[in-house]
Amino acid sequence: MTRIDAIARARQVLTSGDFLAELGRRVAYRTESLNPDRKAELAAYLTDELTPSFTALGFTSELVPSPSGRAPFLIATYHESDSAPTVLSYGHGDTVDGMADEWRDGRDPWAVTPAGNRLYGRGTADNKGQHSINMAALRAVREARGGKLGFNAKFIIEMGEEIGSPDLAKVADLHRDALKADVFIGSDGPRLSTSRPTIFLGCRGGIRLHLDVNLREGGNHSGNWGGVLANPATILANAIATLVDGHGRIKLDSLKPPRLTNAIRAILADVKVEPTADEPALSDNWGEEGLSPAERLYAWNTLEVLAISSGNIDKPANAIPGRASAVLQLRFVVGTKVDSIVDDVKTHLAAHGFPMIEVSKAQGFMASRADIDSPWITWAADSIRMSTGKAPAVLPNFGGSLPNDVFADVLKMPTMWVPHSYPGCSQHAPDEHILLDVTEEALGLMAGLFWDLGELRKPL
Repeated sequence: MTRIDAIARARQVLTSGDFLAELGRRVAYRTESLNPDRKAELAAYLTDELTPSFTALGFTSELVPSPSGRAPFLIATYHESDSAPTVLSYGHGDTVDGMADEWRDGRDPWAVTPAGNRLYGRGTADNKGQHSINMAALRAVREARGGKLGFNAKFIIEMGEEIGSPDLAKVADLHRDALKADVFIGSDGPRLSTSRPTIFLGCRGGIRLHLDVNLREGGNHSGNWGGVLANPATILANAIATLVDGHGRIKLDSLKPPRLTNAIRAILADVKVEPTADEPALSDNWGEEGLSPAERLYAWNTLEVLAISSGNIDKPANAIPGRASAVLQLRFVVGTKVDSIVDDVKTHLAAHGFPMIEVSKAQGFMASRADIDSPWITWAADSIRMSTGKAPAVLPNFGGSLPNDVFADVLKMPTMWVPHSYPGCSQHAPDEHILLDVTEEALGLMAGLFWDLGELRKPL
């Protein structure tokens, strides 16, 4: 059989209903990693669902316990030839909370429900649907080649991505020989748009900053004390305004990234950020001046106010609050110096008259990015173009955060992500879904990618 046959087989998995049945089994596992009562289901997803699926593909699987006792891992390995290239892939089977009573039309988050071009279900986009696409594409290539892939393949599946992948780096380090590969190809996050296949080479990092103003216990009557008692909410609002202005532009230089290089500008020159009708419209005059929307999203830093609180917004009292708190998040690209971020912010706020603000950080994800000149990138882009007739968008990094640093920095291999979701998929919200036409295209382009990997006589 040929490359065309492999692609056709992969796409047929969707039209036949086999993919929907397979994904339906996986979505049915209530793998909410933030829920302590789901520990057994997290393990069962790996042992009862994925292990037999990998065995059918010729893989051997090993369940790896979490070093911290949290969510387990699965390492699956397929070896065909010492001289053939080896690819490592990744997925996570855990999800956020199901939000069972918040889905439209009474949909069950733990069942796949087709509706028009959408396939609803918790984990369809993040990430059960995405690693299921890659596994189905592998199966199509193996069948088209008469039981062979033509290359070696490894998977690591974790069950703690939604709690920050706390043990992934340690597990990768402890099992670096088992995970050794020539290239990493994973699928998570959204493609640039529904119509354009995408390759991204890494991800922005993320750090949460907590700002707390604790002046006194309880509230004090604003008529009796207004004008003589400092208001922590007023202090906090003005302090935040010294960090990021009213147009979303970072004001503290140490929170900004290095200047964009010509290479990054060139790779983003043909990338357009164009929301669909059911996605939010881009805001006018928002973000760093002098940059395109693509450069702001994929090559620059943002400081976002995630939450802010003082008093009781639902039942405000005529009282000056005693406390105010805010949670900010810095999304940052490779090259940003974040090791001293707490001290930098403290020093900055004190210099602007706000020494009373307590600053701390939490929930950090590192930024990482593959070499944009890697021959693997050109190879993958050519393969996707051949399979789809479309030039894929190549992004220096994903706008959000993923554990790419584990593969790029700990395991030290070229990395690229080929996502199968889209920005409006409602991941982490009610009504999470994937699109059937994008899924069919993704099955075909991954089959083409894996077929072409088997054509290589040696790693690039």
